[in-house]
Amino acid sequence: MSDVSAGTAAPKPGISRAYRIYVLVILTIVYTFNFLDRQIMGIVAPAVQADLGLSDSQLGVLGGIAFAALYTTLGIPFARLADRYNRVTIITLSLAAWSGFTALCGTAQNFTQLVLARVGVGIGEAGGSPPSHSLISDFYPKEKRAGALAVYALGIPIGVTMAYLGGGWVLQNFDWRTTFLALGIPGVLFAIFVKLTIKEPERGGTEVSAADDAFKGLKITEPVGPVEKVLRTLTIAFPSKMRGSVFSELASLWRAAKHLLSIPSYRAIVIGLTAGSFASYALANWIVVFFNRSHPDFGTGELYFWLGLINGTAYVLGVFVGGNLVDKLAVKNKAAYGWVPVGALALNVPFFLGAMWVDDPVLSLILWWPSHLLTGFYLGPCFALAQTLAPVSIRALSTAIFFFILNMIALGFGPTYVGLLSDILASGAMDNERSLRIALSSVVFAVVISIFGFLYLAKKIPGDWAKATGDNAG
Repeated sequence: MSDVSAGTAAPKPGISRAYRIYVLVILTIVYTFNFLDRQIMGIVAPAVQADLGLSDSQLGVLGGIAFAALYTTLGIPFARLADRYNRVTIITLSLAAWSGFTALCGTAQNFTQLVLARVGVGIGEAGGSPPSHSLISDFYPKEKRAGALAVYALGIPIGVTMAYLGGGWVLQNFDWRTTFLALGIPGVLFAIFVKLTIKEPERGGTEVSAADDAFKGLKITEPVGPVEKVLRTLTIAFPSKMRGSVFSELASLWRAAKHLLSIPSYRAIVIGLTAGSFASYALANWIVVFFNRSHPDFGTGELYFWLGLINGTAYVLGVFVGGNLVDKLAVKNKAAYGWVPVGALALNVPFFLGAMWVDDPVLSLILWWPSHLLTGFYLGPCFALAQTLAPVSIRALSTAIFFFILNMIALGFGPTYVGLLSDILASGAMDNERSLRIALSSVVFAVVISIFGFLYLAKKIPGDWAKATGDNAG
């Protein structure tokens, strides 16, 4: 099948279909390392808790805010660099950094040292996805972007699968410290391979026509509005020769963020993706601990195998099908970007609650399969829209902004919320098993919020798509 459909930009001379696919595969592998290193904390959590004597709240911090704080904050400056400089170099250095800090987690002797190492992982991972999304948008036209970014998003379930199967095997045969070392070192080596084999493409090379890019080469000398006046005042902390350029950069960031968040569909993506990910991150970081408490007779090795298999089949299939289904349906109706996630999330609720409350661990795992399948449907469409709705010169920033909001709330507070609520409930007459079960089940409220976010997206995306691309079809 041809890669170029009517009305889309043909790839620039010298960029073959095979090379585009190769780059997409390599970037997906990088994203796999991203989630493998992120997920491993949840898998080794019982062993770390026993070895270092940690509470549920401390585990929640390690899986959540310790990683998310600088990961979310630094994503924006990294994205600004990616919108101006070589994205491949930024991805390479970021992969090497987060992999190195993952290995250092294995040397931690106490809670504080482990927190600092996890913060380092977050700093490195901040430079991963924004430049990757921007690169993919320069290899694939907007009509095929949801499918391409769905392939990239496969790094999430594949990384989680490898964490369960590979990380679980190392943990079972060695210890949690060796597990961190075994997962971190290969990432450092792969970073070198990325730099040697991927070349930077032309920015905006897949676009035929689009709205004027008001942010390309933008230089701001005078503040407009109270926020920009405050930003200029803040530059007094810099040497006088730097104040003009620093102000221009800060004001440009502010205007870009304000522009993106003024787009109704972009706001809808942020709401839907953030709320859905709140529940997903909470579950991912606590599911092993949950099974150990609620189904103690079910072997840990078996659990790692089955959770790995579920992520490697159901979640992979859901991410792939969701992105490609939206690409097909959106040809006639752009509202599919919202309706497909709405349907998947609504169907997921009974499977999720059933998996949480059945007494049979085998039946629980069976219910996790369709739950994971349906959870993956919204990733590709959201990733694609964040690129398509943004002007070419701020596409990496577009990803960084919604990741900033998403990860600060979802990754930062999802696992932390569950840990705190579990400790609060257990401080009364409730035992640790039931307190964690209730805390995890309560995240269904976030799924409901996500559904409303995607309903709003379905309503607004046809008009916003036309404004961003000049394409009124559908």
